[in-house]
Amino acid sequence: MRTFNLLLVITGCLLLGACGDFLKEYSKELTYAQSCKDLDEILIGNGYFTSGVSSTFTASSFQKGTFYYPWLQVMDDDLEEYSFGEFGTGTALYNLRPFYAWQQVPFQDPKGLPFDDPTWKKLYEHIGYLNVIIAQVKEFTHEPEEDRNRVQGEAEFLRGACYYLLVNMYAKPYVKASAKDDLGVPLNVTEKIEDKYFSRDKVADVYEQIVRDLKNATEHLEGIQQSTIYRVNAKTAHILLSRVYLYMGEWELAIAESEKAIALGCPLWDLNDFNATDIKGGSSSAPYTKANYMNSTGSPEVLFTQGTNAMNLLTNDNSDKGRYRVSDELFALYRKYNELEQVRDLRDTCYFTPAISNTAYRYSRKNGSLAQEIDVFDCFVVRTAEAYLNKAEAEAMLERPEAVGTIKILLENRFQNGKTPNVIDGLNGKELVRFIREERRRELCFECHRWFDLRRYAVCEKYPEMKEITHKLLGPGIAEGVLMGDAVLKEYGKDAAWVMPIPTYEIDFNKGNMVDNEERPDRPIPSL
Repeated sequence: MRTFNLLLVITGCLLLGACGDFLKEYSKELTYAQSCKDLDEILIGNGYFTSGVSSTFTASSFQKGTFYYPWLQVMDDDLEEYSFGEFGTGTALYNLRPFYAWQQVPFQDPKGLPFDDPTWKKLYEHIGYLNVIIAQVKEFTHEPEEDRNRVQGEAEFLRGACYYLLVNMYAKPYVKASAKDDLGVPLNVTEKIEDKYFSRDKVADVYEQIVRDLKNATEHLEGIQQSTIYRVNAKTAHILLSRVYLYMGEWELAIAESEKAIALGCPLWDLNDFNATDIKGGSSSAPYTKANYMNSTGSPEVLFTQGTNAMNLLTNDNSDKGRYRVSDELFALYRKYNELEQVRDLRDTCYFTPAISNTAYRYSRKNGSLAQEIDVFDCFVVRTAEAYLNKAEAEAMLERPEAVGTIKILLENRFQNGKTPNVIDGLNGKELVRFIREERRRELCFECHRWFDLRRYAVCEKYPEMKEITHKLLGPGIAEGVLMGDAVLKEYGKDAAWVMPIPTYEIDFNKGNMVDNEERPDRPIPSL
């Protein structure tokens, strides 16, 4: 049997540095792969996001990259700081304050000392492994075609997903008129280590690569059945591709990909059958019944998940810690039509629960609050509900009346007895688009969508929607936290903090070839 040597380099520079310095500074390992099974092991161990759940949030674990971008959850308008009593320097609230307040240098510790951005490193490390897998799997012609297609399709999806995250974190949102000029992120799709310095590719080029990878993934994964939600399937690839087309304003293509996913089967969980609370029994006739969670392995909607979970730590229901709560603005959306139309959105109790210390403050319960209960990871989860949301939004942007019917399929599974708000039947144009955007916010909250959605709405050519966000800054108090001030993020286009800075270590290593984003404004905030 022919042996193929796969050189997989693990690096802090992640295949983006000059080869000479790179090999001197960073370690390398040589992996010998003789079969698709060997490649599959590399895919599981290094291609997919490392999965894990932490019961505590510490400054050191965050700075070392134990978590995947938990800061993405605190920059938008769905969470607010909430403290009850004293809180220490190890809490999420304390360590994520620079992101929550959109600081000029977000990656800094509680003492104001900068640290290396671990997110950029982790994502490019995955890309490095995936490049090798994609390049080498084609060589195993002695292996069954289905095995080769599966490994290649999974790797292509994951690489496309990594670039989707990178370009939406570290570059401007996609605008068709300027995408060929706007700076994106560096593209590296070769398995070879190149002796050169890297610069940033254009946003259009990055999106072109994302689309290429995801389209290839849908083709290679077609007909392949996965036995677990921790491995990518064709439906997942179609849904993410439809999302990318939404970001690009390619409405027809977004509809087509959503319909392909739905045709493969996208069941929805009727929340009328949802058990939102633990039922404590104690006997065989009255057994103990655990509450349901939308984001769990038992959910018919979860197609794929990977990575780590943050929401159980960010909204920790512990009276002696500083944490976050669901914003009043978001929570009010679930009750927007209750009195006006005598309908009931069941998500307010199925997705949220009152805090133990103060029932006026509600916390997310899309998955369990305890580490041992969590088996779906909020940093990356794809659900069937998104297929209907993507399709409805694209249809509404094209002024198609079927958009109402599409979104009602989802709503009938979210409202009591399937009775949906009557107002939707009379909506069209901008008002219908606004309704669907609100529905997307209600449905996909705390699944790493909102920040990206706010950015793309702001640059939407047909129905732009820009928003200024105000975050209250709290300090520890004897009872409830003391208001110390506010941080304000101006509308997109008026504030550079809608884009994350390129890591300083990357700019330095590439000798100035890597250009940073516009400097974020200095936003003084009270010290904790």
